[in-house]
Amino acid sequence: MNKPKKLNVGDKVAIVSLSRGILGEPFAAHEIVIGNKRLEEFGLIPVYMPNAKKGIKYLHDHPEARAADLKQAFLDPSIKGVFCAIGGDDTINTIPYLLDDTEFISCVKDNPKVFLGFSDSTNNHLMFYTLGLQTYYGQSFLIDFAELADDMLPYTKEWSRELLHPSPQKEIESSAVWYDDRTDFGTDQVGVARVSHKETRGFEVLSGKGILEGRLLGGCIESLYEMLVGARFPKQVEITKKYGLFPSTEEWKDKILFVETSEERPNPEKMEKILTTLDEAGVFDAVKAVLVGKPQDEQFYEEYKEAWLTVASRKNLPIIYNMNFGHAAPRCILPYGGLVKVDFDQAKVYLLEPLVS
Repeated sequence: MNKPKKLNVGDKVAIVSLSRGILGEPFAAHEIVIGNKRLEEFGLIPVYMPNAKKGIKYLHDHPEARAADLKQAFLDPSIKGVFCAIGGDDTINTIPYLLDDTEFISCVKDNPKVFLGFSDSTNNHLMFYTLGLQTYYGQSFLIDFAELADDMLPYTKEWSRELLHPSPQKEIESSAVWYDDRTDFGTDQVGVARVSHKETRGFEVLSGKGILEGRLLGGCIESLYEMLVGARFPKQVEITKKYGLFPSTEEWKDKILFVETSEERPNPEKMEKILTTLDEAGVFDAVKAVLVGKPQDEQFYEEYKEAWLTVASRKNLPIIYNMNFGHAAPRCILPYGGLVKVDFDQAKVYLLEPLVS
């Protein structure tokens, strides 16, 4: 994988709205102010791409505008990183505008940059994966940098620093606390801390023993599922197949799969359907192990755990559950293609390489 260089103080980072255009709505104006301040505290300069603030309806109707912003961010040599504003459910429709564009493809290969986001950005991450660029499943601008409390969540902030000050190796530790999802993002919530809970479980080993090493590949499990079934967007399967977004069985081989559930919190029956679909696609027969993120607000915690235990017993697949990545706060950063070591005897996970070069 082509690993981007670390960010430095004074670097410009592009803010892009590749899925839902919340960034352009008036109700998000105070969050932009907060997010700008937080990025500036890291020494970074936020640069909003031309279409990033055009609102939900415009960006829903114009996936080509969202794609154009991403292309411009990669073409601009002064921009060193690209941060997603937020997720959504429509990123897939940007893919044809990007992967049919030879100029964009050449620029990505010749000018690697940090690309950061989670949730529906899984589609973009896997697009970049096909182009050989290492990207980062982690923070988004509105959810993390624009956190309404007086500061970013400490665990999330620590991992954000890794993009500027990468550790040669780093343990992905269990956060001592976890937080409820916010339901109110109004101006009266500025300075109000999230509801927090002491972490009592830590990383749970559902199956497996000994130590394994492998390279990371995965994302939001509903996004992966939609690539295969197209329940939400019928063209998603067609786009996925045409551009090879969903990794082949050979590509999944010996990888360490990381997956987590979104804020939609699929019920247990839907979760079983999702896991069956991934199984039928050959994913669980190919990967070495699975890292599963904490469910948001711990909803369906035990039910999801039972579903994964069924997979583990049927496939003899090592699985660690309840990790801090994805939709449940706080979140670390996982590098696509990054080399990790998983110690199933100690329930520990280590990045064996720096996040960025």
